[in-house]
Amino acid sequence: MAIEATETSPVGRARTAPAVGTFPDRLRFAFASCQQYEHGYYTANRHMAEEDLDFVVHLGDYIYESGADAYRSPGGNLRHHVGPEPTTLDGYRQRLAQYKTDPDLQAAHAAFPWVVTWDDHEVDNNYAADVSEDNDPPQAFHARRAAAYQAYWEHMPLPPAWAGQGADMRIYRRLAFGRLAEVDVLDTRAYRTDQPCGDRPASDCPERTAPTQTITGPEQEAWLLDGLGRSAAQWNVIAQQVFMAQLDLVPGAARGYDVDAWDGYVASRDRLMAFLGAHPTLNPVVITGDFHSNWVADLKANFDDPKSATVGTEFVGTSITSGGDGSDVTLVGRTALAENGHLHFSNSQRGYVRCALTPARWTADFRVVPYVRQPGAPISTRASFTVEAGRPGAQLGAG
Repeated sequence: MAIEATETSPVGRARTAPAVGTFPDRLRFAFASCQQYEHGYYTANRHMAEEDLDFVVHLGDYIYESGADAYRSPGGNLRHHVGPEPTTLDGYRQRLAQYKTDPDLQAAHAAFPWVVTWDDHEVDNNYAADVSEDNDPPQAFHARRAAAYQAYWEHMPLPPAWAGQGADMRIYRRLAFGRLAEVDVLDTRAYRTDQPCGDRPASDCPERTAPTQTITGPEQEAWLLDGLGRSAAQWNVIAQQVFMAQLDLVPGAARGYDVDAWDGYVASRDRLMAFLGAHPTLNPVVITGDFHSNWVADLKANFDDPKSATVGTEFVGTSITSGGDGSDVTLVGRTALAENGHLHFSNSQRGYVRCALTPARWTADFRVVPYVRQPGAPISTRASFTVEAGRPGAQLGAG
């Protein structure tokens, strides 16, 4: 029996990556994260859709798993989640479908191919492998994680072969754009050990530096280092979720760190920094989400020694909406800039980071909107930084 079509899907576009072995003269992409539906409008996504980009990288917190109004924005939430906090496949499907109804998000998806990875809120706040935020029985949380991953796969541009893998779905992968850039997409949630220091904000404890603390798990770490060691790309991009550079958040002699980030997994970071220092031709740049603010950091061989070698660069992008309107520089930002000499920039407005790569230079433009509590905000470039090939570390200005 013939079925008459009654709906017409909007037209999107994609792009074929440069052929293996070629050396493109340009690559342009944007990266973004943290789009809490309740906290504002996705105007930044609309502006992103109007950029001249080859692709978009989304670094996690595509959805928030909270029930209605559990995460309050300053001034109150503007939109509201449908249904309670999801724990089942149907619940996660409903939450992802609600986010996908936003027309600005739809426009950004239609304009470019997306490279995606998850962080915590696609499943449960600050989870670590099978350890949930509320310390649910591991077997029960494993089943919840499987449901969340399945729903995520159904709604995201991910390979068909990954269907049905549940909590074992391996999202970390490597993408090549000719010999100009190689992108290692990480998963810093599914294989990590539990956060140290009781996962308290701005904390410190001996467990942070324990050799058993791992943010990637040993298999993913070996995969990453092996791939970097074999890479012939001009730029090696590590696309991942949480702040990699050391970030002391407490003024004065005392110290306090975000132990949900790489500061809670110092041994993992030390091994990666040592590897980058031993391979100075990699031109590594780390792109990061999660922190709801913009940052630029030098990656150091030893973060406690300002004179130690700079082995790479980290660009941290702000949220699309999470946290509400935001502001230029917060007290946290001023404190961190004063306490961490390897940091060059902090900004807490909303938006995304636009990156342009050539064989000689990487330019990162921090694109921000002044508000998200109303639709229609204009976009501007708050700051631009460059990295010169062969010279790790960021320099202010578009060059």
